[in-house]
Amino acid sequence: MNLEKILAISGKPGLYALKVQTRSGFVAESLLDGKKITVGLKSNVSLLSEISMYTQSEEKPLAEVMRNIAVKEDNGPALSHKEENAKLVAYFKEILPDYDQDRVYPSDIKKVLNWYNMLQAKGMVSKEAPVAEKKEEAPEAEVVAEVKTPAKKAKAEKE
Repeated sequence: MNLEKILAISGKPGLYALKVQTRSGFVAESLLDGKKITVGLKSNVSLLSEISMYTQSEEKPLAEVMRNIAVKEDNGPALSHKEENAKLVAYFKEILPDYDQDRVYPSDIKKVLNWYNMLQAKGMVSKEAPVAEKKEEAPEAEVVAEVKTPAKKAKAEKE
């Protein structure tokens, strides 16, 4: 399940897919109705890949929580976010047994279940763990340094 380009925009219903970055913000497409909107830099935007849930021991990434829901529901829809709070809390305890009940509110649970059901309806959920990609940051940094050095020398020769 890849949440890298999925956004939650404060004040706007639903989730959005990041399409294009612009100088003054970006263009996002609604997962609900497919309409594209422009979002300025002053808007409060959250990437789902950056959101975590509090547990007793650590913070769990939202992708892991959604994967737990997908495993429980066999990639099917989860409990509706419109259920009563007691039912939602009991359901969430099955998914994430050690979640911090003092810091995770029923409104947070509703939001997670609503987001999961939206993504599930679009076929964007998976109960399989993602394949870990190897990041080789150091060699890339060296290549960038090598490219910049000749450019500086060329500029110095022109002057």
